[in-house]
Amino acid sequence: MSSSKQKKPHLGRGLEALLGPITQNVAEPETEIVRQNDYNFPKDKELEKSRAELPLSAIRPNPYQPRQFWNESELRDLAESIRQNGIIQPILVRPAGEGIYEIIAGERRFRAAQLAGLSTVPVMIRAATDEQMLELALVENIHRTDLNPIERAKAYKNYLQTFSLTQTEAAQRLGEDRSVISNYLRLLELPEEIQTMLIENQLSMGHARAILALPDEEIRKKLAHRAMAGRLSVRDVENLVRRLLQKDTQKDAQKKEKAAYILDLEKRLESILGTKVRIEAGRKGNRGRIIIDYYSLDDFDRLTAAMGLPNTEAL
Repeated sequence: MSSSKQKKPHLGRGLEALLGPITQNVAEPETEIVRQNDYNFPKDKELEKSRAELPLSAIRPNPYQPRQFWNESELRDLAESIRQNGIIQPILVRPAGEGIYEIIAGERRFRAAQLAGLSTVPVMIRAATDEQMLELALVENIHRTDLNPIERAKAYKNYLQTFSLTQTEAAQRLGEDRSVISNYLRLLELPEEIQTMLIENQLSMGHARAILALPDEEIRKKLAHRAMAGRLSVRDVENLVRRLLQKDTQKDAQKKEKAAYILDLEKRLESILGTKVRIEAGRKGNRGRIIIDYYSLDDFDRLTAAMGLPNTEAL
C-alpha cells in the first residue's frame, strides 16, 4: 500500500504544529529535564520562552470547546490530586488580548485547579489560529476524554460549518473514517428528547442508530421511551424497528381491510399502553383477538402494571 493511502494519525495536523514534532534524542543535552517551581519542563530555548506561571483570573476557556458537561466527581478527584502533587503537565494557552490568555488544551486541569483553590497555574504559551483552537479542542476531547454522543455530533457540525469542510475533508484532517462523522451527525436529526436520553446515558449510540431508521418522529419518540422504560437491548430495538418497517409496507392494505372504528380503537390502545396493538376481528365480526406486543420481561411487567395486573415476580 502506498504512503498516500495510509490513514492519518488521530491527533490532527494542528497539534504537531503547536507542540512540535515528537522526536527522541537521548544524547542531546538541551532536552534534559529540569525542576522549577515544582513542575517538570524540557529545557530548550523555545520552551523556556513559552512557559510561564499565570493567574487563573487571566485565563479564559477555549471558546471552541465542544464539551458542555463536565463530570463533577472526576473533577473533584483531579482537584485533590492537584492539591497533593501540583499540575505536572502545563496548560496550553494562546494570547487573547493584553494580559488575557485562552486555553488551547487542558481545560479539565484548569477547572480542577479552580476547585483546588490554586491562584496560579503553569502554562505553555503558543500562537494558534481559530481553526487550530477548534481542531485541538475537538481532538483533545474525542481521543482523550470522551464527549457524549450529542456533544461530539455538535462538535463535528461546528467544525464543518466554521471552516466550510466536507465530511471527507474533516475526516482526513481529524484522522477519522467519514462514516464515523456521518453517523454522529445523523444523531442531530433525532427529536430533542431522544438527544437528551443520549446525553444522560439512558440510551446508547446503538439504540439511536436503530431508531433513526424509522421515518416518523412520533414513532421514534415512542420507541425510544419504550426502549428506556423496558431496558431493551440494542438488538431488541433493531428487531422491533425491522418489524415496524416490514409492517409499514402492509399498512395500506390492512387499513382497507379493517373498519375505521377498529383502527381507531387500535390507535387508542397503543397510546395508552405505549406498544403495538392489533385487533383481528373474526369473519362474522362477533369474535376475534387482541394482540399486544412486548419485547422483554421488563416491558411485560410495565404492560401488566398498566393493566392493573401483578408483575411476573408476583406470579
